[in-house]
Amino acid sequence: MTFTKDDIIGALKTIFDPEIPVNIWDMGLIYGIDISDVAVVIKMTFTSPTCPMMEELLEQVRATVQSVAGDIPVRVDLVWDPPWDLSRMSDAARLELDLTNEGW
Repeated sequence: MTFTKDDIIGALKTIFDPEIPVNIWDMGLIYGIDISDVAVVIKMTFTSPTCPMMEELLEQVRATVQSVAGDIPVRVDLVWDPPWDLSRMSDAARLELDLTNEGW
């Protein structure tokens, strides 16, 4: 294996929800990255189960991580528990979206 979790995180930081100017990693949409010799499994969520771009973003995550993982298969598992909330966002994402600690 010639890649690391940091390599995958770097790739995930290139993916943006078209409606939000923050990458999916800093949005806190990635809940887990499991790497083994047989697969890479990404656990992710969305801010809403009615996201119109869900299928496209799931495929973009899979393809982007696959480009890092090479011959190791990549699976993206969609999870809803725990539900996403603003506390999962990075400080950089909160600054980008002009969110403060007040009110959340």
